[in-house]
Amino acid sequence: MIATAGRLSRVANVYRNRMAALEDRAWRAQQVSAYEDFLRRSKQPVPHYSVAPIRRADLPKAWSPLPALGFLRGQFI
Repeated sequence: MIATAGRLSRVANVYRNRMAALEDRAWRAQQVSAYEDFLRRSKQPVPHYSVAPIRRADLPKAWSPLPALGFLRGQFI
């Protein structure tokens, strides 16, 4: 799953099957919609999620899954 905020895209999470990725994308979209007004008022980019195939070998060594809202301490990770 890919998270995009503005022009920045990051791999949010990796799943074995597409169905699990689609379920997580729906959950993340629900979390973002609940906090969308807060994100806009605090001038944070609102993350959008998409599902795309990726190999684990293509991930950076220090990669870790993103939180649902895609930011921690005011920065998009």
